[in-house]
Amino acid sequence: MFVPAGLSRLVVLGFAFGLSAGLGGCATVIPLPSFIAKEDITGSIRPISPLSPSLDAEDWRRAKGAMSVALDPQGNGMPVAWDNPKSGAKGVFRPVGEAKPVDDKVCRSFIADLAGSLPDQSVQGTACRDKSGDWALGQVSPWKKA
Repeated sequence: MFVPAGLSRLVVLGFAFGLSAGLGGCATVIPLPSFIAKEDITGSIRPISPLSPSLDAEDWRRAKGAMSVALDPQGNGMPVAWDNPKSGAKGVFRPVGEAKPVDDKVCRSFIADLAGSLPDQSVQGTACRDKSGDWALGQVSPWKKA
């Protein structure tokens, strides 16, 4: 290796090392489309409440609480009302029939009436309570009063 006059071999090696370390961090990033995760866009928005798309999150929270009380197999079997003064939404859950065990869950049918700021409607469905005590709605469909 040729060393210019007045420079020591150590200084030249230090310079070469520093230059290579500094340039080693330079890189060009080219995104490859096949490796970029794409969001699945379906054009549909999942409603907050499986009971009705008209319910907002707080309406559904209050409705679900009333549903839990109304459908409790140890309860009195009477209708349980709920309301949300902020949105004006309200409703009533009426248990139908007795609770029945289904696949390690307790299930009960109901009719729910929605009103107030919501479009007046009645729906029928079934909800099941798992071992943790959480109720989940099964299939819900419109119900017409006789």
